Amino acid sequence: KPQKIITTRYLKGIKLHSTAINQTNNMKLFTRSIPLFATIALRSFVNAEVVSLTPENYAELTAGKAVFIKFFAPWCGHCKAMAGDFEKLASEYESSTEKLIAEVDCTDEESEALCTENGVQGFPTLKYGNPSALSDYEGERDFDSMSDFVSSKLKLSCSPFKLDLCSDEEKEVIETVMKMDDAKIQEEIEKVDAILKEADDTLQKGIEGLQARFEEMMEEHEKKLDVVKEESNYTLKKAVLSMKNKEASGSDEL
Repeated sequence: KPQKIITTRYLKGIKLHSTAINQTNNMKLFTRSIPLFATIALRSFVNAEVVSLTPENYAELTAGKAVFIKFFAPWCGHCKAMAGDFEKLASEYESSTEKLIAEVDCTDEESEALCTENGVQGFPTLKYGNPSALSDYEGERDFDSMSDFVSSKLKLSCSPFKLDLCSDEEKEVIETVMKMDDAKIQEEIEKVDAILKEADDTLQKGIEGLQARFEEMMEEHEKKLDVVKEESNYTLKKAVLSMKNKEASGSDEL
């Protein structure tokens, strides 16, 4: 599973964590930082047998279906590890008219917008459900676990494409939106997008502040340890003790 941001910072270092943030907010810049020859080589890990989604084909391929989507990066070790199981899962539902197993390459310039829009912050990220309102999959990544989830939990839900699954109340809401002018719908969507972006920006600033404080604390910690060791001749005493132990051991053998 993708690690939590702060945990990633603490365990793997500040720079790696900053990269994770950039994957959400500036994937294009991150992708371009990978040498061209490496990018070409890594593309070979993309699973050709799994439907690949892009902003251009997303609406068409997901229409009227419950989806299970893997957001990944070709260089990601965990992504490579689960690739075989995900391919096997996709093959099981290849001809399904109700469920779609697909993937999105978040390092591809054509597809990165989907990753940003869906709040992807680490790889692999699995999401499922209504194509227009995906939920996070928190289960295990092995074939049996994913297959069991898709077969028993992944179901079609109410949507403009599946009105027969909607309650009367849900149908009323859909009908109201359907009557709205397209420009008005787009305007309201953009308003929400702006709010979401502001929230993401606020989060990033907060995390950057935590990063600066973390670095400051680590520097203070190292300095404190160095002072204590120097004032107490810590290193010298350890060396002397080690020498005496060796000498004593040699005497015992004689």
